[in-house]
Amino acid sequence: MRERKAWLILHGKQALNEEVRAAVNGLRERGWDLAVRLTWEGGDAERLVGEGLAAGYPTLIAGGGDGTLRDVVEALVKAQSDASLALLPLGTANDFAHAAGIPLTPAAALALLECEPVAVDVGMAGERAFLNMATGGFGSNVTANTPEELKKVLGGAAYLLTGLSRFSEVRAAAGRFHGPDFQWQGEFLALGIGNGRQAGGGHLLCPEASINDGLLDVCIVPAAQDVVGTLGTLLSGGILGLQSVAVSARLPWLEVEALEGLDLNLDGEPMESTGLRFRAEPGALRLHLPKHSSLLAGQVHRAEA
Repeated sequence: MRERKAWLILHGKQALNEEVRAAVNGLRERGWDLAVRLTWEGGDAERLVGEGLAAGYPTLIAGGGDGTLRDVVEALVKAQSDASLALLPLGTANDFAHAAGIPLTPAAALALLECEPVAVDVGMAGERAFLNMATGGFGSNVTANTPEELKKVLGGAAYLLTGLSRFSEVRAAAGRFHGPDFQWQGEFLALGIGNGRQAGGGHLLCPEASINDGLLDVCIVPAAQDVVGTLGTLLSGGILGLQSVAVSARLPWLEVEALEGLDLNLDGEPMESTGLRFRAEPGALRLHLPKHSSLLAGQVHRAEA
């Protein structure tokens, strides 16, 4: 039987969240040794992962949004630890949690600690890790520039509203893409390289992705004369419409070249690059998921049209 001992790395903004406090106390009443540590500034997640591992905790919990999850995952990958990871989704979009079927209520999410962890892939962008998705082009700018106040009021819909209000700023990016038996180059409006399926508040860029198949799903939305119509399809989340205009592939690695530079977003972390190699690291993380999570290969896909 696994040791009932876990180390919760909680985003500092959630320190006064009464639902989280009640869920933590509930686990402790059921015999769990659950330690809680708060992040305050950049670098805290990596430091706290190291402290939890050094203290001998076999399970870590990332409490926050997709960005907190990314920070903790990257630190675990760097540490080459076999500790398992659970997610307590507390962000605005919670894109990974939605796709994976992880409950959004703290008590139900923490109940997944009772499930055996499964080996899942981690995406790498150079030396940076991501569990969910790397995005580029217009979509990454929307995610990075959506005001925090708007997120609080509207949740995931804030990304859609921000995107619709910024059509006049849209310009295509240009790039060259190369992978096993795959090549494409040209101007594009949006790029998704998915270990998971959705980003930016529910936009399903890679609706068939699995996190345990050793592959990354690639979605490139080429630039078109009807920019407003194409972006309307993208931001509305319509899968069938998006698939009709997108270039798609499923690859173990992908090299991207963008001589004028490309704005990227790794699970909420912005970065810029003129050239980058993306790859899947198979089975690099042990993750607590619902038993029949549709993100696991072999499960029935439940992506909505």
